[in-house]
Amino acid sequence: MTAQPEHSGASQFSPPMRTLAELREALSTWGFPGDRQEFEKELDAIDLDDLTRVRELTQAYRHRILMRYDLGAMAALARPTGDVDAELRRKLAEAGADR
Repeated sequence: MTAQPEHSGASQFSPPMRTLAELREALSTWGFPGDRQEFEKELDAIDLDDLTRVRELTQAYRHRILMRYDLGAMAALARPTGDVDAELRRKLAEAGADR
């Protein structure tokens, strides 16, 4: 899992997630189904001395919780694949026409 870009329109809700214990609690309570288990699985698979990787992992899962309460992000996730495909094709066609 990688860190995701910020989304606009984030709600004011944000559970405490300053420590691993708080992040675990937030994942259990506020995360997407299976997030806590997946976080534990990924954390177990990395070397805890690799602080960069630990930071990336915790940031990614913190972002998932924040994204869940961002109406704009959830709307984007709910878009049908066909709509996204059509938008990408339109943008690629426009970019090709600009050359």
